[in-house]
Parts: sequence; structure tokens; C-alpha cells
Amino acid sequence: MSNQLRDNLNSQYFEAANRLKSKQSRRRIVVYVESYDDIFFWRTVLSRYENDQRYFEVMLPSHKKLERGKKAALMAGLGEAMIACVDADYDYLLQGATQQSRKVLESPYVFHTYAYSIESLQCFAPSLHDVCVAITLNDHRIFDFEDYLYQYSEAVFPLFIWSVWAYRAGYHNRFSLSDFNRVADPGGFDVFNPQPSLTHLRKKVNTKVHQLQHEFPNNKEEYLRTKESILALGVTPRTTYLYIQGHHLFDTVVIPILNKVCNRLRMERQEEIARTARHHMQRQNEMSCYEHSLLDIRQTLKKNMGYILSEQFRHIQQDIERFLA
Repeated sequence: MSNQLRDNLNSQYFEAANRLKSKQSRRRIVVYVESYDDIFFWRTVLSRYENDQRYFEVMLPSHKKLERGKKAALMAGLGEAMIACVDADYDYLLQGATQQSRKVLESPYVFHTYAYSIESLQCFAPSLHDVCVAITLNDHRIFDFEDYLYQYSEAVFPLFIWSVWAYRAGYHNRFSLSDFNRVADPGGFDVFNPQPSLTHLRKKVNTKVHQLQHEFPNNKEEYLRTKESILALGVTPRTTYLYIQGHHLFDTVVIPILNKVCNRLRMERQEEIARTARHHMQRQNEMSCYEHSLLDIRQTLKKNMGYILSEQFRHIQQDIERFLA
């Protein structure tokens, strides 16, 4: 039996099982996701739509073969009782240029993140100060995450257009996501003076853009059409960071910033305890209490739900509501 036939039979089985249940019992909707980390994200998205008529069960595509990944989720026999929830990656921006992009965008049983990935949404700029507070228990705003990521986005936006064009036109072997990420690495920076890092980034982007213009001298009109197209999809020069590769944004851009900001905030709190403690024992006890209350940076960012205020999250909700209606 082929995998496709097996998956179609599975979907039909779930739908038939739902029909056999009494009207009083809840309908089960199986939700296939790409990886273990995705289970928590999509559970938080879908739980608000559960009621006395339906519930969702979020899982990987196969328990027996431990299959993971986007293709495995999309290849399942999807239907009313079985849906797939996946990262948008570039499929949203490709707008049907590939077979996978067409399935992600056109199937009524496939839902995507609109931002590049779950990691992208976890790095939603307006929520990052709250992440710092959760990690350090210090509410002092010493770094403007929104301004930095907006400037970062504006700096990489011209090169990002080239990246989308390359994947739409089939030239990704000459300008790949890895090539883009190497240029879009902001490098080290000073928490209290991030401008030199941004200036260096702009120089790198300009150099690569000039190189691509030389390599594709007749591409100006196509470049402008690509720019207009992605602007129409909701990508702006200030929000580009949400559409670049999620792991790059998470690991190379945001985590290094959080490390530096949170280290500084921890030091502030520790210095305050040392300064205000009346005696050595109080200082030791207070310091121990504070350090036991601190959270891990990476794990806290992975559980960040500040993205619920984002435009991308609202699009996800609208898609799910249309499906349920």
C-alpha cells in the first residue's frame, strides 16, 4: 500500500469515526505539524477554538516511523478531520511558484505561520522586553528591541528582495538562503551603542546588492515587480526580520542581543542587592533567592507568546476561523 493511499484511508477513517459518534460527543480534528517544538505553538493557537463540539489533537505525522518535517505533514491525507499546520518558510512569498508553495497556499486544510517560521514569531520585537523581564526579573529598559530590529529590517530589505526573486526565478543556487544569512549576520555590537553594527551591516548589504546588480544587469524591472509583490503580501522594510530564515533570526540575531541585555540586567539587580543588603547573611540569602528565580534565555524565548499581538497571528486566526465556519 502506498503512503498516499494509506494517508487517505487514515483521513477517511477519522471522518467516518467522527460520523459514528453521537451528536453529544466532540469531533476530533487531527493536526499534523513538522517537529516537536511546533506542537506547543499550534496547541496555543488552536486551543481557543475548542468547544463542546470539537477538539484538536496536535501530533507529528507518524508515531511508527517518527517522520518529521514539512513534506511529511503535507503528504498526509488531509481533510475535514485531518489538517496540517506548518511554517510558511518562503512558500508564502513564492506565491505558488513551486508545487509545495501551491499546496501550502491553496489547500483549505493547510495552515501556515505567514512569518517565516514559529521561531520568527517568537522573536516578535514588541514582546522582547517582556522576555527580558521574565528572564531577569528586572524591568529596566536598557535596550530598544523594536527600534533595533526595525533598523535591522530596513538594512537587509533591499537584499531580501533579491533573495525572494532568486527563489521565485529559480536562481537560488546562485544566491541561496545561506548566502543571504551570511550577509545578514549583524555581528557583535554594544548594547549601549548598536549603531556601528548596523552601519557595518548596511555596508555589507550594499556590497552584495551591487554584486547581484552586476551579475544580473537586466533584472531591474523584475526586481521592482518582486518588491511590489512582497509589499502587497504585508512585508515592509520595518518587518522584514519576520520573513528571513527563522533559525537565523533566532540564533544569530536575537539570542546574542538577549544574552548581552539580560547579562547587564542581571548585573544591575545583583549590584542592587549587594548595595542595599544590611549584612552579609541577608545579602547571601537575597542573592541566592534571586539566582534561583532566573530563567534560561533560549527556553524562555521558545515559550514567548507575545506574537499573539502580531498581524501574522491575526492572519492565522482568520484562516482557522474560515475553515471552522
